[in-house]
This record gives sequence, C-alpha cells and structure tokens, in this order.
Amino acid sequence: MVVSVLEEMRIRSLGVIDDAVVELSPGFTAVTGETGAGKTMVVTSLGLLLGGRADPALVRIGAGSAVVEGRIAVRAGAAAAVRAQEAGAELDEGALLISRTVSAEGRSRAHLGGRSVPVGLLAELADDLVAVHGQTDQQGLLRPARQREALDRYAGAAVAGPLAAYATAYRRLRAVVGQLDELTVRARERAQEADLLRFGLDEIAGVEPNAGEDVELAAEAERLGHAEALASAAAAAHVALAGHPEDPEDVAATTLVAGAGRALDAVRAHDPALAALAERMGEISILLADVSGELAGYADNLDADPLRLAAVEERRAALTGLTRKYGEDIRSVLAWAEQSAARLAELDGDDDRIDELTAERDALREELSALAQALTDARTEAAARFASAVTEELASLAMPHARVSFALRQTEDPEGVEVDGRTVAYGPHGVDDVELLLAPHPGAPPRPIAKGASGGELSRVMLAVEVVFAGTDPVPTYLFDEVDAGVGGKAAVEIGRRLAKLARSAQVVVVTHLPQVAAFADRQLLVEKTNDGSVTRSGVTVLEGEDRIRELSRMLAGQEDSQTARAHAEELLATARSDR
Repeated sequence: MVVSVLEEMRIRSLGVIDDAVVELSPGFTAVTGETGAGKTMVVTSLGLLLGGRADPALVRIGAGSAVVEGRIAVRAGAAAAVRAQEAGAELDEGALLISRTVSAEGRSRAHLGGRSVPVGLLAELADDLVAVHGQTDQQGLLRPARQREALDRYAGAAVAGPLAAYATAYRRLRAVVGQLDELTVRARERAQEADLLRFGLDEIAGVEPNAGEDVELAAEAERLGHAEALASAAAAAHVALAGHPEDPEDVAATTLVAGAGRALDAVRAHDPALAALAERMGEISILLADVSGELAGYADNLDADPLRLAAVEERRAALTGLTRKYGEDIRSVLAWAEQSAARLAELDGDDDRIDELTAERDALREELSALAQALTDARTEAAARFASAVTEELASLAMPHARVSFALRQTEDPEGVEVDGRTVAYGPHGVDDVELLLAPHPGAPPRPIAKGASGGELSRVMLAVEVVFAGTDPVPTYLFDEVDAGVGGKAAVEIGRRLAKLARSAQVVVVTHLPQVAAFADRQLLVEKTNDGSVTRSGVTVLEGEDRIRELSRMLAGQEDSQTARAHAEELLATARSDR
C-alpha cells in the first residue's frame, strides 16, 4: 500500500517557468516537451520542496523570488506525517502542504503544514517520501563511495548493526590516538613546563609567604622607618594634653577642659541649652583623658630597633621577589602556587595517562579488527545477493547477457588493523574498498562501471539498482530525470515497461525525451513555452487521445502529422496497454 502520493506542485518564477501547476497522480506519469521547455525544472522544484540546495541563479530574471508549493497526500500514521506533526505542522484533509521560497539574494524559507520550519526538516522528510534521481545521481554512482553506500543500504540491518558498532569504536580510537599523539609529541614542552612550575613552587615554598603578609610588613616598615618622628610627635601631643611634669606653670589641656566643665555644671540647672553644652564638655574631657593615656602608651611601646627594621626590609625584599614573578601581591602568588601545583600533578601524571591510553588504543584496535571482519563478511554476503538481483533486473532492460558483480578489496597498511591475517588500512566506514563491476556481454571481463559502461548502460544499471532498492527499502514516490539518457530502440521500450511495473507499487514520475518510455505512462504531461519563452499555467497540460498521439509522433519523428510516426505512436500505446 502506497503511504503517500505527490498530488500537485505549483511553480512560480523558477527558471523558464513563470507560473505553472503540475498535477500528478498515482501510477506512472511521464513529463515530456521540447528541449529547453522547462521539463527539468519539475525535478528542480521537487528537489527544493525536499530540502535541496537553494540556488539564487534559478530565480527567474526580473522576479524577486521563486516559490514552489507542493501537496503530498500521506497516510495517517506514516512516519512522514508523524514527524511533520511533531514539528507543529497540520494536515490538510490528509495532505501535507509544503512550500519553499528562494529570494534572488539567496535567502531561503520553508513552510510545512502552515508552520515555518528549518529547511533541514524537509530533507529529513524526503527520505520517507521521495527518491529523486537525475543525471548527477548517475555520475555519483560512478564513485566507489556511493557504490559502498548503495551496497550498505541494500544489506540493511546485516551491515547497519556492525557498521554502527564499528563507527563508535573508530571514533573512540581516533580520539585516543589524538590524545596519545598530543602527549608524546609535546613531551619536551611538557617537561619544560613541569620544570618551570617546580622551580616556582620551590621558590615560593622557600619563602613561605602568608596571605596579607606583604601589606602588614609594608605598614610596619613605614612605622619603623619614622619611629623617631612618631615618638617625638606622640610625646609633644601628650605634654600638650597632660602638661609637662617638671613645669608647674604648664597648664594641661585636660585641666582647662575639666575646669570649663565644672563652671557649666554649676549653672546647668537654669537652662537646658547650657546643660547640653555641659554634657558635651564632659564627653570632651573624657575623650582627652583617653587620648592622653594612649599617647603615653604609644610612645612607651614604639619599637625603634634598627635590627627589626632591617629584618622587615629583608623579608619584604623576599616577598617582592615573588610578586615580581608570580602575582601582583602575595594573595595572587599563593593562588598561582595552588593552580601550578594542580597543573604539575597533571603533568606528572601524563606518564601514567600515556600508559592507560596505550592500553586502551591496543584494546580498541583489537575490537576494531573484529568489527571490521564482521562488516566485511556482511558486505561480502550482501554483495552476492545485490549483484544477482541487479543482474536479473538488467535482463529485463534489454541487457540479457550483462553480469554485475562487486569487488571488495583492502589495502595493505602496516599501521592498519588485522583482518583475515592481513594488516590493512581502515577508515570511518571499515576496511573495504567497494567497486561495482559490469561485464556487458559474455566473454567480457568485469570492469568498473566508470570505465566499462556506456551512457545507455549506465542509465539502465542505475534504474536496475533503484528497482532492487524498491523491493528492499521502498519509498512512495520515484522521480527520474533523463534515466533513459543514451538509450533507444528496444532498450527504451524495456525501460518504459520496467518503470510501468515499478509504478504498480509506487508513484513514478519520469522526465523523458523517449516516446518508448512515455507510451508506457498512465498519464503524460506536456511542458511547453509560450511565445515570450516562459511557461505558464496553460503551458503544462495533460495529454489524452489525439493530443497524446501527436506528442508521441513529435517525439518519434519531430513531425506531429507524420502518418508513419502516428502509426508508430499508436503501436507503442497499444503495446503499453497490452502489457498492463
């Protein structure tokens, strides 16, 4: 049961298309038209709807932006419908509405079910909705990496499981090797760094600084350096407050203030304002007495020992030696020491870490060897089945004697992993170099399809591969652009017949220039330009009856009214109907 159908696309200001609607249906739809009429824009439009790269050069000259809108009917509960609804999209009567806008400046916007979404979400949905294959995909199949991907896709879980485990171990091994390289390559740098840290920590430990000690010693040095002046000032202030003990005529400030207080106390009862002043005078008297006593004690306790001053300056010099190298003050020096001790422990532990990483690397290489062997075995088994299935399909595409096979090879590398008793190179996808080989006829040696396949043969190999995928990993809609390139005659008829067979279980849309292929379609669309060179709504039409015969005649002979071409067109249509 088909889980989705591409029902309609509206294309505006894309390439030669001004404003056109492409109505599609289940089954096999062929899109035809003159060269340059804009047929390939149908493929390009669908690619944009499915999250393809937005090229501002595609925007029609004079337009601010190109817009492609599509309607895809999806079955409730289908993976694409569930994912779209998770993203906030709403279904419109069982259909997903998708739009993509590309501005002439290169900006791109995507909408899904009425919601603005990242373009990446459209690409994610595409895997479950449509398989698009154009001429670039045929060229891609020539690359061994794409051939390996095709084989892995065909193999399914048999390869996916070992490949996932292998990829995890491979990533961990690369990380471990990277850490080992860093530790060993930087061994000299690390040793130098450790020596510098040890020297600094030893120097700090030799001084044994205390937090805030530099501030305290600076204050003490300032005091000791001016001890004589400080003592003289304190003594003079004390005499001024307490009076000179050997001069009976010297009146102390405390005595004068006490006398002023007594004078006010005598009359304070008569005026509250004066009473307040008396209170303040009493406070002053007490404060002066306290200061006088402290000045006497300060002068007595002041240390003017030059030996102590020398000791302080020596200590300060030692601390300054630390702050000059390791921090602005002693607190910063102690913070540097703490951080450096931790870093030194880390550096000293690198030897142990190297041993640990070396052991882990060796264990991972053994694990990777086992996983690579399992991956190679799974690919070898799948390759035989895949090649047999593609060969069988080629027989129905007018290549009855062609044989397809896969070559799985490994490259010797002394730094690699051991597989089948050999040490071989390894990468993120295993140890296998996968190459698709084609022997087009009996007696011909199998050769890489990049070298041994003609354009027509390559088209049929790609179609055969896709048909095989349809049986193992199907998608609801297939769109082929020029899948029949380089093909004609009987081979073209067989391609049309095979596409019609594929359309029994999926929606198939083919952009083609071959009448033999178009004749097998359930529905044929004609794309044609108007007089001004653009494609409009009326430029995409469904061909039926006489109109379809005329278009097939044009494709056959370049002449719509050629009686011979008409007869051939009617014969092609009759053949296609009999096959159904």
